[in-house]
Amino acid sequence: MDRYPPIADHGLVGDLQTAALVSSQGVIDWFAAPRFDSPSVFAALLDHDGGGYFRLAPDHPEGSWKQLYYPDTAVVVTRFMSPDGVGEIIDHMPVQPGPTATDRHRLVRVVRTVRGSVRFSLECRPRFDYARASHELDLTPDAATFRAPGATAHLQGSIPLERDGHDVRGAVTLQAGETAAVVFTVCAPGGEAPPPPTTESITDGLWENVDFWQKWVRTSRYRGRWTEMVHRSAITLKLLTYAPSGAPVAAATMGLPEQVGGERNWDYRYTWVRDGSLSVRALLDLGFVEEATRFTHWLGDRLAAREGPDEEPLQIMYRVDGDPHLTEEILEHFEGYRGSHPVRAGNAASDQLQLDIYGEALYALAESRQIGERAGYHGWKGLSRMLDWLAESWDRPDEGIWETRGGRKDFTYSRVMCWAAFDRGLKLAAEFSRPADTALWTRARDAILEQVMEQGWDDKQQALVQHYGGDVLDASLLLAPRVGFMSPRSPGWLNTLDAMDRVLVSDSLVYRYDPEASPDGLRGSEGTFSLCTFLYVDALARAGRLPQARYTFEKMQTYANHVGLFAEEIGPSGEQLGNFPQAFTHLSLIMAATTLDEALDAIPR
Repeated sequence: MDRYPPIADHGLVGDLQTAALVSSQGVIDWFAAPRFDSPSVFAALLDHDGGGYFRLAPDHPEGSWKQLYYPDTAVVVTRFMSPDGVGEIIDHMPVQPGPTATDRHRLVRVVRTVRGSVRFSLECRPRFDYARASHELDLTPDAATFRAPGATAHLQGSIPLERDGHDVRGAVTLQAGETAAVVFTVCAPGGEAPPPPTTESITDGLWENVDFWQKWVRTSRYRGRWTEMVHRSAITLKLLTYAPSGAPVAAATMGLPEQVGGERNWDYRYTWVRDGSLSVRALLDLGFVEEATRFTHWLGDRLAAREGPDEEPLQIMYRVDGDPHLTEEILEHFEGYRGSHPVRAGNAASDQLQLDIYGEALYALAESRQIGERAGYHGWKGLSRMLDWLAESWDRPDEGIWETRGGRKDFTYSRVMCWAAFDRGLKLAAEFSRPADTALWTRARDAILEQVMEQGWDDKQQALVQHYGGDVLDASLLLAPRVGFMSPRSPGWLNTLDAMDRVLVSDSLVYRYDPEASPDGLRGSEGTFSLCTFLYVDALARAGRLPQARYTFEKMQTYANHVGLFAEEIGPSGEQLGNFPQAFTHLSLIMAATTLDEALDAIPR
C-alpha cells in the first residue's frame, strides 16, 4: 500500500458515534473508538510504521482501483480490476442511532469476487491509545482477540487467520460469486466477543444499513440542480454527528496538515458552537428538522450550564457530550502525515475568546423558530442573560474565527456577529413577547454597526477588513450579507466583494486571508479554504452575480474527491489538505446550493 495515500483518497464510514476512513486500496488507516474524540485504534494516516491499520485487499501486483458509495448511503464499495478477476470490498458500520452511548462498535468488511478469481489478503494491526498501549493476542483459526489496557477488540469472520507477532494476517481465494467477511468489534476492556457472524447475519445487516440511509435521504426536500452533491454532503454531516447528544464534530480526523510538512495540524473531533450553529440552517433547508432540533437543544443546554471560561456564557468548543474540559498534547512518537509534525491530540483553542460564537448561536436559535422551537421561560432567561453579558463584553479584542495564536485583535467579523446576536435577540423578544432589556440590546447593536463601519472599513480599498487598524481582507466577512449586516447588493458590500475577488480569489478558490500580511502566530502557509469558496458562491448569488456564482460552484465540484467528499482546504496543485472530511465545508456547500438554486429559479423566464 502507499506509505501515505492522498488525504482525499478515502471514503468515510460511521455508526453515528464514531467513524473510520477507508482508502481506495482497501486500508482502514484511521479509526477511533468508542467516540469520535477517543484515542485511535488505527492511525497509519498519522504514522505509517507505528499507527496501526487494517488492510483487506486483493493480493495482486497489478490492477486498477475504483471506489464509490452505494447510492444514497454510507456504505463504501472499493472495486479492484485485474486480468485475473474483479473483486469488491464492501465496508460499513452498523448504525447506532439511539440516544444511548455505547462502548461496542463494529467495522464490517465484506469481500467478494464478481469475475474470475481473486485472492484477498488481510492484515489487522491495531495500535490502541494512539499507539501508546501494547496489546496481547488470543487467536483461534477464525477469530482473534486483541486485549489492551483501555479496550478490547475482536476480529471474527470467514477468513482463516494466523499470528503475525501480536497482530494477525490471513488470505482467502474467491471464485466468481463467492463471498467472505470479517467483523472488527471494539468494546470496553475485557468485553466478550459477540456471537460469531454468519453469512446470513452479515448480509441482513448490510441491507439494513442500506435501508436506514436511503430512507433517511428520502426525507430530504431538496429538489434542486445538485441533488447528488447536496445529499452526499447531508449524509456526511449526519455521519459526523454524535447521535446520543446531537452534536456534530468539525471533522472525523485529527492531525492532518493544512500544509504538508507544516505545523498547522489540529484536532477537529470536537463540537464548535460556530460550526454546529451554522449547520442548523443547512439542515433546515433540506428538511432535516430532527437533526436541527437536537443541536439547538444541545446548544440550549450549554447556555444553561454556563461553563465558559472567565464567566463567559459559552465556550467556543466542547466534547460531543457537552464536556467543556479539553486539553492539548503533542504525540511525539507519531511522525505525522508525510512528516507533518507536531501531531496534536486535543485542542488548546478551547479556552480562546471568540466573540462571534454568540452571533452564530443566536442565528441558530432564531432559525429554529421555524420548526416551533420556542424557548421556554428558563431557556429564554438563559439566552437573555447571555445577551446582557454580551452587551457589556462585545467591545474587546479576541482571537477571532480562525483561532489565531498571534494575539488578540479587534476582528471585524467578531463584531459583525455580535451585531447579529443582538439583532436576532431583539427580533425574538418582540415576536414572542419575552422579557428583555431591549434598550440595552438596541444600544449595543447600533454601537457595533457604527463602530464597524467607521473602524472596520478601509477607505483605500473601499472594503471591510479583517481587523481594526489594518488593511488585510478576510473571507469570513462573506457571511455579512447572509446575517443581514449589509444588504447583499449595496454599494459598500459590492465593493467589498470586488476587493475580495482581487485579493483572496484564485481561479474561483478563496483564501481565508493572507497570513504573511496578517501574522497568525504560526509558521508556514495554507491552501484555499473550501468553506470560504462556498461562502463566496453564496455571496455572489445574493449579489445577483449568477453566472459567476454558478461557474464558481460548478468548478468547486471538480475539487471534490472521487466519492464527493471535501477536506478543509485545497492545495496549490488541487490536492485536498487538512482534516477530512470537514463538516464546515459540507454545510457551506448545502448553503451555497440552496441559495444559488433559489436565485436561479427567480430568473424571469
